[in-house]
Amino acid sequence: MTSASHSSPAPDPAAGFRPHRVVVLALDGLLPFELGIPHRIFGRPKDALGRRLYEVVTCSVRPPGLVETDADFAVHVAHGPETLADADTVIVPASYELGPVYDEGVLTDELAAALALLRPGTRLASICTGVYVLAAAGLLDGRPATTHWADAARLQRLFPEVRVDPDVLFIDDGDVLTSAGVAAGIDLCLHIVRRDHGAAVANDVARRTVVPPHRDGGQAQYIERPVPDPQQASTTTARAWALGRLHEPIQLRDMAAQESMSVRTFTRRFREETGVSPGQWLTQQRVERARHLLETTDRSVDQVARDAGFGTAQSMRQHLQAALGVTPTAYRRTFRTGKDQKGPTTEKDRKDRTAAVRT
Repeated sequence: MTSASHSSPAPDPAAGFRPHRVVVLALDGLLPFELGIPHRIFGRPKDALGRRLYEVVTCSVRPPGLVETDADFAVHVAHGPETLADADTVIVPASYELGPVYDEGVLTDELAAALALLRPGTRLASICTGVYVLAAAGLLDGRPATTHWADAARLQRLFPEVRVDPDVLFIDDGDVLTSAGVAAGIDLCLHIVRRDHGAAVANDVARRTVVPPHRDGGQAQYIERPVPDPQQASTTTARAWALGRLHEPIQLRDMAAQESMSVRTFTRRFREETGVSPGQWLTQQRVERARHLLETTDRSVDQVARDAGFGTAQSMRQHLQAALGVTPTAYRRTFRTGKDQKGPTTEKDRKDRTAAVRT
């Protein structure tokens, strides 16, 4: 007969783990597409143990029941406003029936009561006209914000204390984020995942969702040629050529030569198709390459700088500092994946990561 062991039980790797709770506020007149964006993006990320990193819940400002959409159907929302009290992040999608919020810039009683349940420090985000809710609550006074370009001028007139930027896809102001319409909501949600868990996790979500992994928030909302005119030359070949040799010096004239264009014509066409200049685009791609290498490889900072095309560690440090607000070493320490990632991601881990890469 063997004696019972009196040794301490092995530590539970799941102890302290709690997925980040994203609550989506569904208002009457909501756009179904934009309601679905947070569920699609935040419902995908998992940690190394296969646990979902986010819990996504939809709530209404009223008790559970039907919420009207702008389509010919309603959605049944199973949670009431009390759900907001447990949110880590709240997302307000667009609605076409905001009533006095949109018309006069004031909250309805039920919406004001719902927002009063938010805990201090809750991260807030809006998609398209959802920004009117945040502005009417006074949460954007003195802060930068954006919305769909067609609503930007009206937003500014109704809320003169808000610093409205009509030309960008989204704005990250730390604990409050706002985005332009429709697809820009995807960019915003991917940006939040990237901010919380790094480029590798966000890129995996984008790949599974079949969308571009990264569009910089400062990119123009309206791009003249999002789909190249088949009757005119585009810059797609040059971009593919550049992506294959980011580690090499790339001159503007070399990119233009790939399309048999003059530098002037190429630069104009490039901006029409991407919303940024060739130089800005190259820097964005190199920053993304550096982030991926810092997260997923053991290469030294000097080697990552060379492989990403920055040439020197100092140059890469300056560009990452400008784009992310952190050094390469700090970024690697925050988002290192694989064999160096030990234990669960706790709420404190997430807050530390958010502080480290606040953009």
